[in-house]
Order: sequence, then structure tokens, then C-alpha cells
Amino acid sequence: MGLILVDARGRVLLGRRLTAGEQPSWCLPGGHVEGGETIEQAAAREAAEEAGIDGTRPEVIAIGVRTAGSGLTAAAVAPWPGTPPRALEPDVLTDWGWYAPEELPEPLYPPSAMSLTVWRGLPPPDGWRVYPVR
Repeated sequence: MGLILVDARGRVLLGRRLTAGEQPSWCLPGGHVEGGETIEQAAAREAAEEAGIDGTRPEVIAIGVRTAGSGLTAAAVAPWPGTPPRALEPDVLTDWGWYAPEELPEPLYPPSAMSLTVWRGLPPPDGWRVYPVR
């Protein structure tokens, strides 16, 4: 699950993902849904755990399934509540920053790329099947 946090200027929050065994990439705040959580609750929790941003009110916009491999992810969006992002898990995510949708850094983490293309109203990346929720 990835949370697209949008600031007043329409920019989105991305962090540098550093996971052992993977190429470094840029990623939305996000992670796994834990038992007993809704996707919205998981999105809010992950924003707080990874970037120190509390008070988000996520809305799920799509579910994406990887057809070229395995995996399922949800895309959620929320307005940024104003708390500056902090790198609370620096061994996994660093360098939080705000990026205009037309100037996103690369490479994007594949589930984040799916979420951002759907949010922008573009066709999903190759290898993804998307089910809109709105």
C-alpha cells in the first residue's frame, strides 16, 4: 500500500528506498496492512512510522495487481497535514522530498509508480492491472 501525500502546491512526498538486495528507488510512504486494519488505517500508520506525519485522512483510489510477477498493492491519497517529513527509518527510507507530478525522480519503486500513474489519470505501467476504487 502506498500513500500519495499531496501538499498545497500539488507536489507529492517521496523517499529514497534503500532495501538490501534491491536497486535504490524512490517510494511513497507505505507498507503492509496489518491484521485488523483497513487500508486507510494502514496508510495513516505508515506515514506516521516512516515520515513522522500524523493526522492524515487517506482515501483509497485503486488496487493494483502485478501481472508480470506477483503482488498486490493499494493506492491511497491524502492532503498533507503540514507536519514536516522526517527520516524515522533511515535504514530503509531516507531523503524525503516534495516533487511535482511531472518531475518525479527515477527510478520509482514499482508499486509507487503504479499508484502515481493512476492518481495522475494515466494508464498503469506495463505489468500492472488496476481496479479503480473511486
